[in-house]
Amino acid sequence: MTSRTGRHFLQIPGPTNVPDQVLRAMAAPTIDHRGPEFAALTTRLLAEIKPVFGTAGPVVIYPASGTGAWEAALVNTLSPGDRVLSFETGHFATLWQDMARALGLDVDFVPGDWRHGADPAELALRLDADTTHSIKAVCVVHNETSTGVTSRIAEIRQVLDDADHPALLLVDTISSLGSIDYRHDEWGVDVTVAGSQKGLMLPPGLSFNAVSDKALEASRTARLAKSFWDWAPVIEANRSGAFPYTPATNLLYGLAEALDMLAAEGLPQVHARHARHAAATRAAVRGWGLEVLCADEREHSGSLTAVLMPDGHDADKVRRVILDRYDMSLGAGLGRLTGRIFRIGHLGHFNDLTLAGTLAGVQMGLEIAGVPVDPAGLGAALDVLRAS
Repeated sequence: MTSRTGRHFLQIPGPTNVPDQVLRAMAAPTIDHRGPEFAALTTRLLAEIKPVFGTAGPVVIYPASGTGAWEAALVNTLSPGDRVLSFETGHFATLWQDMARALGLDVDFVPGDWRHGADPAELALRLDADTTHSIKAVCVVHNETSTGVTSRIAEIRQVLDDADHPALLLVDTISSLGSIDYRHDEWGVDVTVAGSQKGLMLPPGLSFNAVSDKALEASRTARLAKSFWDWAPVIEANRSGAFPYTPATNLLYGLAEALDMLAAEGLPQVHARHARHAAATRAAVRGWGLEVLCADEREHSGSLTAVLMPDGHDADKVRRVILDRYDMSLGAGLGRLTGRIFRIGHLGHFNDLTLAGTLAGVQMGLEIAGVPVDPAGLGAALDVLRAS
């Protein structure tokens, strides 16, 4: 196609579509980040972001991608040579453990098939064997963006409690926060990692750590090198509504608007909306005669659905056809899943008609690409949307 009309369909699992009202909020003039108006904004944001994490504790905001929040979680709580247990649930879990190794940590990487979440039973075995409590932290990706699999964090916490093990629990919620039910305090998470560009409906550029009292205590003796990522000066500056570095002022304007939108809809309703869109998407995939990558019904993601291609068909070809013919971007397979899957994002600023259009485009693209599918798939999704 040489010309396009209408809006591009950005249906990757993040960055997501930014609502017009958030874009307008970000277009306001930049103000003095050391003045009283900005201090009032910071104080408001730090209070209003807490319910999204499900915490009463501090939330540290960085002008960074989610990768920065990964690093902050590690360097503030651990020391060189500390043993970390990490679960291979997909591409991003693999990258996080790569970072931990690069920082000088001793990582036990529990192998996985990328179709299941972190296994509570396997964690129990590992903790039982750790009689000296040498494991200092357990790292889990809540919603693995590369696979559409959501790990059961409450069960992971229960295993830690049952074993009376002191390891910190570090959880990545980059593609789940603001989309899938998450409870930092209730689930006993010590550091929650998040980013701005998915359920929070912002462009990339902000990242977050929600921090427990136990994690704050660990940060006082942690010896991994840190400067920019150090929680202490950020939390101290936040007491007066400031930051120890130049903040991303206009992104913070957008965050204020996004938090207002989430509060107006209500977090339970936000989570329910994502769950029903995910259910409709899975109905379409199965109606087409294709397979959802996630293999455990308890672990289906509310944010995205990864679709397995039949043997002999290239997922990237399907994505290219859909982009060329319908101006819609779908997520690629990453790492070991390259060419084997495509990912449909259904998170953030999203409604029934957007999902219907997305699935119609996917169905037409599959047919044009020569993938044998049953055209009843779209109708199966619409049935779910009509009934719920």
